[in-house]
Amino acid sequence: MGFEAYQLPEEHTAVREAVRAVCDAKVAPHAATADETATFPQTSYDALRAADFHAPHIPVEYGGAGADALATAIVIEEVARACATSSLVPAGNKLGTMPLLLAAGDHLKQRYLPPVARGEAMFSYCLSEPEAGSDAAGMRTRAERDGDHWVLNGVKRWITNAGLSDYYTVFAVTDPNARSRGISAFLVERSDPGVSFGAPEKKLGIKGSPTREVYLDNTRIPADRIIGAPGTGFATAMRTLDHTRVTIAAQAIGIAQGALDFSLGYVRDRQQFGRPIAEFQGIQFILADMGMSLEAARQLTYAAAGKSERDEPDLTYFGAAAKCFASDTAMRITTDAVQLLGGYGYTRDFPLERMMRDAKITQIYEGTNQVQRVVMARRLLAG
Repeated sequence: MGFEAYQLPEEHTAVREAVRAVCDAKVAPHAATADETATFPQTSYDALRAADFHAPHIPVEYGGAGADALATAIVIEEVARACATSSLVPAGNKLGTMPLLLAAGDHLKQRYLPPVARGEAMFSYCLSEPEAGSDAAGMRTRAERDGDHWVLNGVKRWITNAGLSDYYTVFAVTDPNARSRGISAFLVERSDPGVSFGAPEKKLGIKGSPTREVYLDNTRIPADRIIGAPGTGFATAMRTLDHTRVTIAAQAIGIAQGALDFSLGYVRDRQQFGRPIAEFQGIQFILADMGMSLEAARQLTYAAAGKSERDEPDLTYFGAAAKCFASDTAMRITTDAVQLLGGYGYTRDFPLERMMRDAKITQIYEGTNQVQRVVMARRLLAG
């Protein structure tokens, strides 16, 4: 094995340059407005869709770009550098469709993946509930068989892009006595009877990405819309998160990179005591720590992306480690970036307070960082 193994392949570098060009021109200019108005950045979505960066992970056989896990992570990283809200388009689409890619029959893949690949529909992932957050196996949503249909009843909470997405991967209890082995996965359409949505949550960050409850009230769906065999839903949900925690790590890296880039420009221009503040050692030490920890997080995330692509047995550990480390790093870097701007960093005239607020969610969703540490510790103790 040569040293080239540690260098990003040329095609991945090309992906980064292409996404950055689109985002600098057509996504970054709308980031502040999406945050201020808490509205979905449709113009940014249209730009991503036109460039095929809205769901790059979908395989070629379903009309997608067929990007591997590393290329997909780079897309999400670059979009998040410009606008964390907009990065939830490719990230959310991967989260919602991953259960199909891992466990669904070909009839479901052929029906539901091409519209997402074409940018005609988005996908949402419905696991969490009001009483089941970190304890996902404690969910109460039920699915009961009724002839050639399933009937779903329950409430899902914290659902990214709910109401905007046409398709929903919903996890529900089919055998109440079997705990995690009694959970199954289903494909629900927004237009199905009995599907409705709560009011958008008023959030600290990622404000332009709607987060709402999803209500299922005697929602009847055809029996063939089960994803995988009955009772395999929880395993599918956990395998999905192994892969998509890498995308949250990538999102965190992107937010942090955006904050570092802005900070570097600012400290070169800002004058105090007759010279640029970039010349002060105290400032330089903060910048050095930001750059060092960001690169460590990026390398860990890219290694995890490689394991995701190969579906390696230690992906669970690496996905958790990348997500945890990258999100903690993003929170620290964005907080330091606000500090570097002093009073200006605390105002909405500059993007860093938004980046700091956006970074916070990466420590919470797709498993809190406390849960990630539990996952890592169990893997370490299991050898």
